[in-house]
Amino acid sequence: MADTKRRVLIVDDEQSVLAVLSEMLRPLGCEVALATSGQDALEEIAAQPPDIVLSDVAMPGMNGIDLLRRLKSQDETRAIPVMMITALGDVEDRIRAIEAGADDFLTKPVRVQELQVRVRALLKVKAYYDHLRDYQRELEQEVAKRTEQLEQMVGILRDASLETVYRLSRAAEYRDEDTGSHVQRVGRYSELVARTMGLNDGMAESILYAAPMHDVGKIGIPDRILLKPGKLDPAEWEIMKQHTVLGSDILKGAKSDLIRLAETIAVGHHEKWDGSGYPKGLRKDETPVSARITAAADVFDALTSDRPYRKALPPERAFEIIGEGRGTHFDPDVADAFLAKRDEALKIRAECSDNGPSLLERLHRQLGFS
Repeated sequence: MADTKRRVLIVDDEQSVLAVLSEMLRPLGCEVALATSGQDALEEIAAQPPDIVLSDVAMPGMNGIDLLRRLKSQDETRAIPVMMITALGDVEDRIRAIEAGADDFLTKPVRVQELQVRVRALLKVKAYYDHLRDYQRELEQEVAKRTEQLEQMVGILRDASLETVYRLSRAAEYRDEDTGSHVQRVGRYSELVARTMGLNDGMAESILYAAPMHDVGKIGIPDRILLKPGKLDPAEWEIMKQHTVLGSDILKGAKSDLIRLAETIAVGHHEKWDGSGYPKGLRKDETPVSARITAAADVFDALTSDRPYRKALPPERAFEIIGEGRGTHFDPDVADAFLAKRDEALKIRAECSDNGPSLLERLHRQLGFS
C-alpha cells in the first residue's frame, strides 16, 4: 500500500466539511476526490473507482443511505468500503446504515486522529481485497491457459493414438488393399453413422478408434487367397472367412475397453441382419451395434475402392447397394443413417484419399516438425 497512492472519495453537500475532511486526510498521502451529492458521487465512482468512500447521511436528493445501498447492490462497487458520517445521537441513521451494508462509522464532530486511524484501517482492508482479487484473476487466467494447453495436448495424443491404430490396422491389410486410407475412412464412416444414430459421444469416438481394426485377422490369410484376382472357390472362401475369427483371437483378452470393442467389431462385421452372414450367422441385434455399423462402412468403402478382382464403383451406385441391402444385409437403422449422411460421407472420402496428407503428417505439422 505504501507504494500505491490510495484514492478516497468524500461525499457531503457542505463545501466547508469537504475542505476540513480533505485537510485531515492530507497526512495519509491519499488522493482525495470530492462530491457534493449522492448522484455526483456515483458519477465520480463510475469515472474512477475510489478505494474508500466517506459519506454524510443527510444530503438533499440522493442521501448517504441511498448512495450506500446503490454501491452495495452492484458487483462493480460492492467491495468498496463505505464509512458513514452520522450525528452523535442519531441511532436510527446508524441502524439504517448497518442494514444497508456500511463498513464503519464516524460521528460528528469528526476528530482528526480517529478519522485517520479508521481510514487507514479500511484502506488496508481494501488493499487486501484487491490483492486477493488480482490473485484470483491471475489464477483463473493461469488455469485457463493450462486447461487450453492440456486440451491441445490431449488432442495431439488422441491424434497420435488414432494414427497408431491406422498404421497397425493397415499393416494387416497392406497386402490386399490398394487404398492405404481404407482403415481411416472406415473409422470415420463408422463414427459418422454412430453419431447419426444417436450413440453418445464416448461410444462414437470409441468406434472411430476401434473400427479400423476390423480386418486385423487378414494378417493370417495366405497371399494366394488374399491377392487372388478372380473369384474365390468354395474352399478358398472358407479360409477367407476365417479372418473374422483370427481377428478376434488376436484382440481377445485385452484389458482395454477399446481393444475389446475392436474384437467385437472384428468378429462381427461380416454378420448380416437376416442371419446369412459369418462366422456365426447372427440375426438382427444379436450382432452388436458397433459391428453392424462397421459392416456398412466397410462395404461402402470396399465398393468405392479398387480391388485386385475389380475396379471401384461410383459412390452413387455404392449408396444404392447400401439401400438395397437395408433389412437383409444391413441393419435398417444403420442403412438409413448412412444414406442420410451422403454428403458427409463423400466429404470423408475426399479428405481421406490416398493423395492427401496422412494423419501423421498433419500431426507433425501441428507440432511444428519439418
